Amino acid sequence: MSFAKKIMKWPLLLLLGLFMQGNAFAIDPIHENFFGSAIDGYDPVAYFKEGKPVEGNGDFIHEWNGSKWYFSTAENKTDFIANPEKFAPQYGGYCAWAVSQGSTAKSDPNAWHIEDGKLYLNYNQDIQTTWLKDVPGHITSADKNWPKLLAE
Repeated sequence: MSFAKKIMKWPLLLLLGLFMQGNAFAIDPIHENFFGSAIDGYDPVAYFKEGKPVEGNGDFIHEWNGSKWYFSTAENKTDFIANPEKFAPQYGGYCAWAVSQGSTAKSDPNAWHIEDGKLYLNYNQDIQTTWLKDVPGHITSADKNWPKLLAE
């Protein structure tokens, strides 16, 4: 293979490695967007109080676990600060189904589910349909996989 062809492969391999979250590189404990916002700036407390995703407000931000968390109200921010583990999505906000499969993927704040008082996010609505077919089984698998994914 010529030197030029070998060099042309490096950018492709680099890009491929960047998209293989969870196996090639250690992951951050909280999935965040490009701007460092957890859950793409949605209010984690609103899922529990309002039963739906609500975008956070730039006036109500709290940093926790190295990420910025946005809230729609001062009360929701106060509730989160008092007990972040109660409101933060499981598996750092990564797609819960992907974690159950031993990998990670970003999540969509609109593909969510609360099970036993815990918030789970999924990659999209289609993946959420798969997640909902066996929530307890997927949680069992994800709970086993999550520590391994963090350690990689």
